[in-house]
Amino acid sequence: MNLPDLLATFTPGADHQNITIPPSWHQGRTCYGGLSAVLAYQAAVHSADDLPPLQSAQIAFAGPLAGEVAINAATLRRGRNTAFIRSDIVSGDDTGLSCNFIFMNRRQSHLDYEGLNRPEFPPIPDADGIRSGPPEFFTGHLQYPNKRLELGMATNQLANWHRITERDGLDAIAELICIGDALPPSAMGLMTEKGMVSSMNWQINMLTEAPATEDGWWYLTSETHHAMHGASSQYMTVWNSSGQPVMTGMQSVAIFC
Repeated sequence: MNLPDLLATFTPGADHQNITIPPSWHQGRTCYGGLSAVLAYQAAVHSADDLPPLQSAQIAFAGPLAGEVAINAATLRRGRNTAFIRSDIVSGDDTGLSCNFIFMNRRQSHLDYEGLNRPEFPPIPDADGIRSGPPEFFTGHLQYPNKRLELGMATNQLANWHRITERDGLDAIAELICIGDALPPSAMGLMTEKGMVSSMNWQINMLTEAPATEDGWWYLTSETHHAMHGASSQYMTVWNSSGQPVMTGMQSVAIFC
């Protein structure tokens, strides 16, 4: 089941959703983190009326999620301009994901500043220069350039173009949340030994309420700024095809080697 079809199974106005995560969206023994985050977002959006645009989210990857799951959403507080909504995804008796979403109306401000360092953007891949992962893995729902990322090359930075293969009818924010976790943790660019890695949390901030890009392509960048004692900390940015930043993030990643 592709992402638009999966999100279409949600019941509007409900604060409880029952969803079956297809095996094709797995990442090892659990659901791909971008998918679980967007499921929580979809539940939050359907739980309240007339929400402002998403501003920020705090996402905790607490445990594995697979098969039938229950998603519960509850409004923590709603004011004139801002709504705080919590979404939890439960698998069996355990909470596998817990999210706090902040929806906020934009307002006038005297501040107008953006200081992100822009990467060197390679050309967007053409139709003959793209590939997908195997159909039994979450990367089978994504497309990216034929040239593979090289890991373990003594670099703390990873970057690549990504897009969701089947995205017709997708809300742009849902699309960004799903694609934003698609890069491997950038600590893998530093690793000289093979081992498992696992994202533990994810903080995201939306830089626009109306993200748009050419033909679904988003450029993802990730930079590890600290890795020690079995964990790394990384900064992340999603850019559109015009080289404009649309979402920033930060993750703590567990390193098992």
